[in-house]
Amino acid sequence: MLKGKKIGFGITGSHCTYAAVMPQIERLVTAGAEIVPVVSETVQTTDTRFGKAVDIVNEIKQITGREPIRTIVEAEPLGPVEPLDCMVIAPLTGNSMSRLANAISDSPVLMATKATIRNGNPAVLAVSTNDALGLNGVNLMRLMATKNFYFVPFGQDDPIKKPNSLVADMTLLPDAIKEALSYKQLQPVLVNCN
Repeated sequence: MLKGKKIGFGITGSHCTYAAVMPQIERLVTAGAEIVPVVSETVQTTDTRFGKAVDIVNEIKQITGREPIRTIVEAEPLGPVEPLDCMVIAPLTGNSMSRLANAISDSPVLMATKATIRNGNPAVLAVSTNDALGLNGVNLMRLMATKNFYFVPFGQDDPIKKPNSLVADMTLLPDAIKEALSYKQLQPVLVNCN
């Protein structure tokens, strides 16, 4: 079902989640999907204890065989000119989630998502944020109730120390994409992630 599908893969700044995301990109490539990587400015410029920005971008390039889209201008043609079958954001930070839910497309990842939704194609969101059950809860629910947005099943990763935190089970990403390509939500949406 993924073979020959053109899938945009947006990566935002939840640096601690990259180790769980990269193997899923590899699984999509192995399944025959054409992956179009799109990276936020944070991914491109921020070095953390989880890795240097240049190394992360190079890993994405190595896995996908493509230079990542890095600017809003580069992302805009993914709407009318070079449409995607599906757009993924994994990880989706709380910051990007709040902007997406409020129709702000001020990053390449959000522009690629807006372009895909504009074409009536699905977007798959893999949340990774410490405030999804806090201030960002309204944004999560707004996206869940919006046509053509689908979620990788998620749950609380540490309910005692981080009670507002939610993270997607990244191993379910390929299955979530398959369902979204049929305009269905992979169920159950809420899973045990700790």
